[in-house]
Amino acid sequence: MEKEEFNNLLDKYLNETSLKFNEKQKEQLYLYMNLLIEWNEKINLTAIVEPKEVILKHFIDSLTINKYLKENATLADVGTGAGFPGIPLKILRTDIKVTLVDSLNKRINFLNEVIEKLNLEDIVTVHSRIEDFGKNKSYREKFDYVTARAVANLAVLSEYLIPIAKIGGKCVCMKGSNVEEEITSGKNAINVLGGKIEKVDEFVLPDSDISRNVIILSKIKNTPARFPRKAGMPSKEPLK
Repeated sequence: MEKEEFNNLLDKYLNETSLKFNEKQKEQLYLYMNLLIEWNEKINLTAIVEPKEVILKHFIDSLTINKYLKENATLADVGTGAGFPGIPLKILRTDIKVTLVDSLNKRINFLNEVIEKLNLEDIVTVHSRIEDFGKNKSYREKFDYVTARAVANLAVLSEYLIPIAKIGGKCVCMKGSNVEEEITSGKNAINVLGGKIEKVDEFVLPDSDISRNVIILSKIKNTPARFPRKAGMPSKEPLK
């Protein structure tokens, strides 16, 4: 996709979301998209590689949680994969400090190249299983916001996210449609881990019929030291 077509399509979507990018930020997103498509031929980063879909389903989708983030906040993006939502948010919000966490070193290598080529600052990558990340004293209960997109069901995701949010912090869980069952089955796990459901926002991505939900969890007390359990346990035996 040529840059002019990219910018026009991006502007069209942005006009429907009340977000704005300057020319430098648009250039960064365009470069990011091309790096994603290029690297995806070597390693499996995403099934979405058609430029129009990358813009809507990766970039715009990632930016839908911008409104929940206060100024100068710290954000951990868990299971970030190809950098979503963390890198689009960092491009938009130069004020926030972002930590990208992923368990696959090939993806970390890609993310590091994106960060270097886009000249992004106050953003770091951490190669780690999330359960180990949550046990690490350098990260445990340290973040204002923790987010994840399409990583796990809510009961499992809570054990990944809540331990690394600071008290008073928020977990921003990015979900598709039909989250009622997840919410019902995850409530006890959220409580045990020191969180509570603050709100659920449902919306549709611009110029589409793609439904999304964002579940906001508040961290109201310290997470018991035994959580998260060792790697693999949260997904094999979700808290009930």
